[in-house]
Amino acid sequence: MGCTLGIDIGTYQSKGVLVDETGRVLAEARRDHRMIVPRPGWAEHRAEEDWWADFVHITRALIAEAGVAPGEIAAVACSAIGPCMLPVDAAGRPLMNAVLYGVDTRAAAEIEELTGEIGAERILARCGNALTSQAVGPKILWLKRNRPEIFAAAAKVMTSTSYLVMKLTGECVIDHYTAANFAPLYDVARRDWCDDLAPDIIPLERLPRLMWSAEIAGHVNDAAARETGLAAGTPVTCGTIDAAAEAVSVGVAAPGEMMLMYGSTIFVIEVTAERVRDARLWYAPWLFPDRHAAMAGLATSGTLTHWFRDHFARDLPRDEAFARLAAEAETTPPGAGGLLCMPYFSGERTPLHDPKARGAFFGLDLTHTRGHLYRALLEGIAFATAHVLETYAEAGATPERIFAVGGGVQNTLWLQATSDAAGVMQRIRARTLGASYGDAFLAALAAGAVDEGDIARWNPEARRVEPRDLPAYRALYPLFKALYVQTRDIAHALEHLADGGTAPA
Repeated sequence: MGCTLGIDIGTYQSKGVLVDETGRVLAEARRDHRMIVPRPGWAEHRAEEDWWADFVHITRALIAEAGVAPGEIAAVACSAIGPCMLPVDAAGRPLMNAVLYGVDTRAAAEIEELTGEIGAERILARCGNALTSQAVGPKILWLKRNRPEIFAAAAKVMTSTSYLVMKLTGECVIDHYTAANFAPLYDVARRDWCDDLAPDIIPLERLPRLMWSAEIAGHVNDAAARETGLAAGTPVTCGTIDAAAEAVSVGVAAPGEMMLMYGSTIFVIEVTAERVRDARLWYAPWLFPDRHAAMAGLATSGTLTHWFRDHFARDLPRDEAFARLAAEAETTPPGAGGLLCMPYFSGERTPLHDPKARGAFFGLDLTHTRGHLYRALLEGIAFATAHVLETYAEAGATPERIFAVGGGVQNTLWLQATSDAAGVMQRIRARTLGASYGDAFLAALAAGAVDEGDIARWNPEARRVEPRDLPAYRALYPLFKALYVQTRDIAHALEHLADGGTAPA
């Protein structure tokens, strides 16, 4: 077969791999970029300078490192952060920065209005998801209202993976898994775009063509071949969101299997035999026609550790900072000396769906050190993750097996705190390369070189993290949940003040 190329565009970094037909990694490459935050609650990327430039740089680096001829690459698959909202003109040129996934909360007013007009139950029944900051439909409506000149010039509104595939092939496509996040514009029963719920958002012909993730969307065109070094005519799959590709990379395939991804955000995917109907969780058709996915995600997790390092560990060498912070945290007991962290620094996604939620360290006294704060931060993310897993159980979808993946699995303190807080065992595969490895497998699947079950051979299980029964966590977890409820009104008032409002009477 030769080899397959997988590239993933993340929130802060893009990664790529070249993999042979046995799953052996021939080359790896990565490139950093930044998330643009022009104002609180907004999050953006530059499609050309961040997404496409990363793809070009990484592809050339992989081909050079592996020493393969471009013609030896049997297929290409890419994934990226999602769902995003990017308007492009008739030539495919971006008309503005891409609006990112649920961490961007600019469309809160549109979410509230559409939910009121259509009805929450009707949206959930037709679209599989409540309207939250993860939904693209309200963001398109925000664009129409707040940037009418850009909306008028937009030939297509696409997401991150769609843009990469368009640059490679000239085709404008989107996979069903990603499209389900375009509520209220996607009908999960018909698996097609719909406009009867909200006919005034956008004409459906301005959305990408629907496909399944491992279908071939097109072939590398001459212009893309010149830029990337790939051979013209190389097959390119439709692609998907990064989290789904990451789940593929660790073998999440059968109903009851769950991926717990430790990245810039915590993201959770459980494959199910039937659709899970719960407004607190997200739903999408899985990457293949006969399965479903129930999903959840925090708004900040790895992003929060970066924030802490950048503001409170400036005295530490950057490449040693996380290890040194973890060592400081390890000197403090579980429970961080009675300190709680609410990790809602960009609002919160599941299960709260509260874009106005705010972060806090609660319980500080003069004995607390930086180590206490960092431990409390990791434990706060762990408690928020436990809250998500509790929601799955309440929805009747308790997972049978949980596979941990992502950069955060290298942080043993964070990993163990999550198992302890949630009372779950986590399995870790031999390779935790992430979504790009899953992309390479999907490319091999599309090329007919592997069967879906071959991922267990590509990436066998390596270790497990068992939960411990910690009295401190049993005491703190209900306090963590109560702290949000009891401070919610204050957080909302502070958010209003930060937007230039006045204090409530």
